[in-house]
Amino acid sequence: MTKRTPHHRTVVLGAGLAGAHLAARLGPDALLIGEEPHAPYNRVLLTDVLAGRYGPEVIALPRPARGGYLRTRAVRIDLADRVVLCEDGSRVPYGTLVLATGANPVLPPLRGLFAPGARDLPGGVHAFRTMTDCLALSAAGPGTRAVVVGGGLLGVCAAGALADRGAQVVLAQQGDRLMERQLDPDASELVRAHLAALGVEVHTECRVRGVRQHDGAVRAVELADGYRLDSDLTVLACGVRPRTGLARAAGLEVRRGVVVDDRLRTSDPHVYAVGDCAEHAGQTRCLAAPALDQADALAAALTSPESARPYSGTRSLTRLTLPHGEHPLDLAAFGDPETRPDDDVVRLTDATRGTYRKVVVRDDRLVGGVLLGELAAVGALARAWESDEPLPDDGSPLLHLLTHDGGH
Repeated sequence: MTKRTPHHRTVVLGAGLAGAHLAARLGPDALLIGEEPHAPYNRVLLTDVLAGRYGPEVIALPRPARGGYLRTRAVRIDLADRVVLCEDGSRVPYGTLVLATGANPVLPPLRGLFAPGARDLPGGVHAFRTMTDCLALSAAGPGTRAVVVGGGLLGVCAAGALADRGAQVVLAQQGDRLMERQLDPDASELVRAHLAALGVEVHTECRVRGVRQHDGAVRAVELADGYRLDSDLTVLACGVRPRTGLARAAGLEVRRGVVVDDRLRTSDPHVYAVGDCAEHAGQTRCLAAPALDQADALAAALTSPESARPYSGTRSLTRLTLPHGEHPLDLAAFGDPETRPDDDVVRLTDATRGTYRKVVVRDDRLVGGVLLGELAAVGALARAWESDEPLPDDGSPLLHLLTHDGGH
């Protein structure tokens, strides 16, 4: 016997940051459906939970009102009847459906990772995407041998947090530097030095070939050169991929993500998409700032369509703190830190204080920047970047923004 839920004008599928924020904006008229065993939480702060700075309850998001939250997994969307079918037997009718299904971690094709016929990761191996992953990794402590595969933003955060717990951490990055999407080579080298000071052994241009299991758990990681790293804990931090299976099976237009227009509508007029699963203007951002901006834009469109503005994109800034006792490393990056031959670059480095600041100006506009160690100027720089306005010819306001003290 199937269960029916009351009709809701808007059903939000996915209780991550975008979905929970949207449901909160819409109020009691919305039904939020989430499949994780934990109440909605701020995924951005999982690193702080892993490092032990916060308890899981601190990063919880406001829960919907009674009757506004359904914990189950959606298995099918019926566009013709406008119904979501769920694993627990629920049939959830909708007037408007919003897909906020997020993204799945990318699992690299490592030799020996999956036994024949197995679909779940073996013991000792975790992605770093959910609260369940985070709590499992929190078992690490002094003496734990951990290998982090991937040196992007997530891998760097995981390695730093595990090292802060006392684990012996090796980070293997296939590219030639850490956080290559956000940082230039100089900034990346400072991050590498900070991780090394934490005790993290960093290997760049290092490809992981496979893993070795014993009694159902991974006990070693094999590198392409044949070297073997013994491991009690292996973290796969190889990026994420928009979660589009339900949308594709329903017949919605999907490329890399679920394709949406400037109103965040999919190819079905009654279905919208926001957050990591959405592809807007050919881009899937998979970052918190665009997810929240999209949720706000859609909430305005659904509640006050006459005054709502089209969503035109988000300029997002990456900001994080790598632990190190009383001397953490603060980092912020925005826009494009790579330089072209005709760019103007202002770079300030203070080796004594361990600070690095760089901004890139192209065609009289601020197009990117990186700050490490001292972030007092980041707010003013970010505002100048977001405005996309031409800078004065003499460049002095830019130097003032960069130094936050007028250049003195």
